[in-house]
Amino acid sequence: MILVGTSGWQYRDWRDRFYPAGLPQRCWLEHYAAHFATVEVNNAFYRLPERATFAQWRARTPDDFCVGVKMSRYLTHIKRLREPAEPVERFLSRASALGDRLGPVLLQLPPTLRADIAALDETLALFPPEVRVAVEPRHRSWWSDELRATLTRRGAALCWADRRGRPVTPLWRTADFGYLRLHEGLADPRPRYGRAALTSWIDRLADTYGDGAPSYVFFNNDPAGAAVTDASALARTAARRGMAVTRTP
Repeated sequence: MILVGTSGWQYRDWRDRFYPAGLPQRCWLEHYAAHFATVEVNNAFYRLPERATFAQWRARTPDDFCVGVKMSRYLTHIKRLREPAEPVERFLSRASALGDRLGPVLLQLPPTLRADIAALDETLALFPPEVRVAVEPRHRSWWSDELRATLTRRGAALCWADRRGRPVTPLWRTADFGYLRLHEGLADPRPRYGRAALTSWIDRLADTYGDGAPSYVFFNNDPAGAAVTDASALARTAARRGMAVTRTP
């Protein structure tokens, strides 16, 4: 099963493209959730919402909706994975208000953070087994057998990432779910993804996860509604190939 969505929903340039012209911004989440079954909350990275906000998102979305949440930068970029207990506890105390809507938690590491397997392992150990965690390292020193073994032992997914139509991470399977972020395509108009790039990613997901494990796919190329268009295109292509995929516009 591919669960496909976008990295956020509050983009003003999506008005008239995805959101109807007269729809108030306070109703955008409901509109989004009627057309997609998952979203990645990217702005939690910059400012962790209060527990009440997570609870409101749960109340405003349908039963089958899933919210992936990007971990606060306080842990990943300020603390740089050091002394993780308090940041993880604070994050979970708020995000848990999503209840069964809570999807994977994304730990996106700074591009300047060199590999520190012990610190990452300590961080991952703080998440309860029922919370899925994906890790997106961005310094090449992380690509080692030790990282792969640590993620596998903790049941955390290596976040696959794409930029300009090419993988920028190893394509390892380390968990019982997949997580893919598509940051920037090369198709016209930029930063759209072309058919060949989307088909390649569908092939990789099918070969690695099949239909037996969920794969979360989030488009982060939000300018001018490119993420919405590309998410729909990927879903249509996957469905034509007989793969199970969640709803898209």
